[in-house]
Amino acid sequence: MPDISQVYRQRNPETSQYYQCVEDLFETFEQVYDDRFPKQYGFLRPYVKKVIYRYLDCGVLKNGFARVRCGDCGHEYLLAFSCKRRHFCPSCHQKRVVEFGEWLCEEVLKAVPHRHFVFSVPKILRKYFLYDRKLLSGLSRCGWDTLKIFFQEAFTEKGAVLPPNAGGIVAIQSFGDFLGFNPHLHILCSDGCFYGEGTFRVSPRFDTKPIEEVFRHKIFKFLLSKGKITDELVDMVMKWRHSGFNVFYGERIQPGDEKAMENLARYIVRASFSQERMTYIRDESKVVYQSKDGKSEKVFDALEWLAAMCSHVPNKGEQMVRYYGYYSNVARGKRKKAEEDELIPSILEPEGSSKDHA
Repeated sequence: MPDISQVYRQRNPETSQYYQCVEDLFETFEQVYDDRFPKQYGFLRPYVKKVIYRYLDCGVLKNGFARVRCGDCGHEYLLAFSCKRRHFCPSCHQKRVVEFGEWLCEEVLKAVPHRHFVFSVPKILRKYFLYDRKLLSGLSRCGWDTLKIFFQEAFTEKGAVLPPNAGGIVAIQSFGDFLGFNPHLHILCSDGCFYGEGTFRVSPRFDTKPIEEVFRHKIFKFLLSKGKITDELVDMVMKWRHSGFNVFYGERIQPGDEKAMENLARYIVRASFSQERMTYIRDESKVVYQSKDGKSEKVFDALEWLAAMCSHVPNKGEQMVRYYGYYSNVARGKRKKAEEDELIPSILEPEGSSKDHA
């Protein structure tokens, strides 16, 4: 039989433009940050400095390696140590993305329809999440509580023994197309609710406008409770023709479409930038970054580019993905303990044609 095993190839991060940019400018970046960037990107967190130091050592043999040897044939190679840090290191983060997609589809998601939701907040509120990253967990909760209210109103039936229970995975992202700080939520949610008898009822057709209004109310209430905004600011935003809050939902993903589900799972935890879209001009100390569609580009001062990158690095132990409802850690643990987690729910479509509810 042909040998289909892949041959390990040592990566050389030092040759990438991204690595060269960080290596060339990091010392200068540290020296000038407090004078140039705190107002726009917040203060430079000590943990971020550690992340960058670890990245500069990642994948470089001279900074440490393991010797891997095959016990059968004796073949061996050197494997450079990795930094295992999120977002700032493209290689380590991409490994997390692939593993997350596989794990989510195999261990968490059930064979029921799902949808992709995106919850966004207006620009006037984004700075509060930039200066206080602890608020991001509250943003996640506001998004899920909003969907939970919708499902409860759509599925609660008289005489029901157990309340309907949707399942959601909420991923927090803080970046836009050109690395601007844009905190928003990507929610991979069951398109309907689970019932205690092993039944799943598919969601009826719905309008995002009421969901957007509930989300706006919850965000205002949350930020007011934290003392970040005032009633005057709330009144001002409420008078705007377009408040800046937005809720988007994608097409239904049917059970069995594993490729689409895994691609979406990877997408919601993707890295904040792409090495392929950046060009480092060393002589001019500039970075040119292309948009996702390749139709436009933005030229950064290289130090500003690094400052923008650092604003998206999570703190140590900061959870950027949370599990709610039927997919929560507690709910999954209880089902596994009762040996019910492998059950395949029977799917009930809502009344009316399937076309109307897609």
